[in-house]
Amino acid sequence: MIDFRYHLVSIVAIFLALSVGIVLGTTLLKEPAIDTAETLANQLRLSNNELRAELKRVQGQNATNDAFVTADTPRLVRDALAGERVVIVEVPGSSVSMREAVQQVITSSGATVSGRVTLTDKYVDATQSILVDKLATDAKPVDMTFATEDTPYDKAAAVLAGAIVTGDPAQVGKTNPIAAGVLEAFQRGGLISFTEQPAKRADLAVLIAPAEPYTGDAAVSQAGAVVSMATGLDEAGRGTVLAGPLTSSAAGGTIAALREDTLAAEKVSTVDNADMPAGRVVVVYALREQLSGASGQYGMGPGVSGIEPSAPPVPTPTSGG
Repeated sequence: MIDFRYHLVSIVAIFLALSVGIVLGTTLLKEPAIDTAETLANQLRLSNNELRAELKRVQGQNATNDAFVTADTPRLVRDALAGERVVIVEVPGSSVSMREAVQQVITSSGATVSGRVTLTDKYVDATQSILVDKLATDAKPVDMTFATEDTPYDKAAAVLAGAIVTGDPAQVGKTNPIAAGVLEAFQRGGLISFTEQPAKRADLAVLIAPAEPYTGDAAVSQAGAVVSMATGLDEAGRGTVLAGPLTSSAAGGTIAALREDTLAAEKVSTVDNADMPAGRVVVVYALREQLSGASGQYGMGPGVSGIEPSAPPVPTPTSGG
């Protein structure tokens, strides 16, 4: 019969064997495992340092390039839009600083900014489409008709665009009582606000895109409202450019939506790096190209036709405005 002492010796032997195995295992594995981990850590550390150095170098290059273009912008755009009038339309979510910089470059090109019209959040709210339709129908001039397939935003764009831009050189810069009434009606309805005198119509328009793409169930409708405004401005005047940052050319962005609309892209130009000095120069060049009846998609994002128009604009005589 096996006594308790035999059991005790067996248990001690088992634990001793386990202890010896653990000690031997950790001793044999310790150095290779630690060496491998240390080697990997050093490689990652070196890679991160190299990436930081590369990022710093690229940022320095970009800052230098931006400084150079900014300093040279007056020369690059001088007289490119001499005598023209440009209205600026802002979409909710657009960058104020970018709009101010774009406006400054447009002024440097010899153009006059007739005013700014800002669409409100209510305007692009899909739940307000019935109100948008009613205001557009009530405010439209008697000689304007809508196509049966026009959406509320197509109608609103046509009415608003007719109030702030014109394709008739003889009417550029002239006081238009009907235009003033349209702007006031849309302002009372909470769909827009405006500054200066956009009712003294311009012949060109720049639409400032929101910085962030639309998301959610209403994203397509919201982006479509902006595309409708861009095409409406282009049809009523002599040319329109939709300008924004690179993010606006991403999925859900308004520039992306316009570029995906074949008919709109054939008429309206886009610039997706207007937050950069070079992009703002291209906005002027794109407006100049619009005056010649051509259009293009410019910048760095998907769907571009180039960085800038293939032939830089030349100074033109002052128009009737």
